[in-house]
Amino acid sequence: MDGTDALTVTVLGELGKIERATWDGFANPADKPYDPFISWDFLQALEESGCASPATGWQPVHLIAHDVGGAAVGVMPLYAKDNSYGEYVFDHAWADALYRAGGQYYPKLQCASPFTPVPGRRILAPDPHVERALAQAAIAFAQRTEASSAHITFADQDMVERLKPLGFLPRIGIQYHWFNHGYARFEDFLADLSSQKRKTIRRERARACEGLTIKRLRGEEIKARDWDFFFRCYQDTGARKWGSPYLNRDFFELLGERLGDTCVLFLAEADGRPVASALNLIGGEALYGRYWGRVADVAFLHFELCYYQAIDLAIQLGLPRVEAGAQGEHKLARGYVPTHTYSAHWIAHEGLRHAVARYLSAETPALVDEAETLAEHAPFKKDG
Repeated sequence: MDGTDALTVTVLGELGKIERATWDGFANPADKPYDPFISWDFLQALEESGCASPATGWQPVHLIAHDVGGAAVGVMPLYAKDNSYGEYVFDHAWADALYRAGGQYYPKLQCASPFTPVPGRRILAPDPHVERALAQAAIAFAQRTEASSAHITFADQDMVERLKPLGFLPRIGIQYHWFNHGYARFEDFLADLSSQKRKTIRRERARACEGLTIKRLRGEEIKARDWDFFFRCYQDTGARKWGSPYLNRDFFELLGERLGDTCVLFLAEADGRPVASALNLIGGEALYGRYWGRVADVAFLHFELCYYQAIDLAIQLGLPRVEAGAQGEHKLARGYVPTHTYSAHWIAHEGLRHAVARYLSAETPALVDEAETLAEHAPFKKDG
């Protein structure tokens, strides 16, 4: 008896079928730092705008757990997927391997915040027994629907460890985060860097801002014209990086309406005309850099809007860190250090499960070594 037998887990489907207050009571309880990316408003905006929908390969099949009295005790954001786009934990090789073996990798189940490589809480339940029940229910749902696998991506490390007895394989990744060591201003951060790196950053900031005005807009200060320009920038970046952008203008409209106070837009203008922008969201313990784009090529402006402005704001707000999204070794020279991310993967096919386990046994120590090697090249003073 582990307590899971007294629970009932059902498939909600769309997020609109659960009340906002009920979902957010588990996603962002008072004793946890606020995470905008698992909030009802954020996830519902993705669904309502059509970004996370069957048409894009993100069929909502969210789970909810009830106790014997019928009270909701936990939820799990879950999607049935027929592709591997917008996840940022790459499993295309796994899909190809199963296909070559005569199997089908899709559909699969994905517990995630769609299109959002931000680490955080995933199975949203205060009781570990409820967490386990929801994870077991996801496995059972995968088996019942003949899904190949169930994946929980960008989860917290402790939860990934707790799910290992259920057959979930742990996987690590690397991102670059900036950490606030009690700085009162940007110059305090620079003082922690080696002399050469300090001069480089000052030079980059000066070059980036030549002839430009940098504005910081938050909440209602972000007008429709600013969202329109930002979306133009986002489309350009998305077209160059992914082939086609994941998110549409309707999503950003809803984001501004429902999560406006968490949104900060850095806007660069030349002679009163915008030339670049970067969108950030404010969480309880971090500033999250999300999207950037430009209509003019200005040296070092990407670094200024995405990294240095974010550091400056995080210091002002007293936030412990800045998370600037997936990948990017160029962030290292700007004070962002390699940080592990975690995911958990349950695979039904025995042969593929063993093959993936062998692959991860080699990948994991290699990534650990890579992070350690990268950290040695951080720009901080060696005696610090």
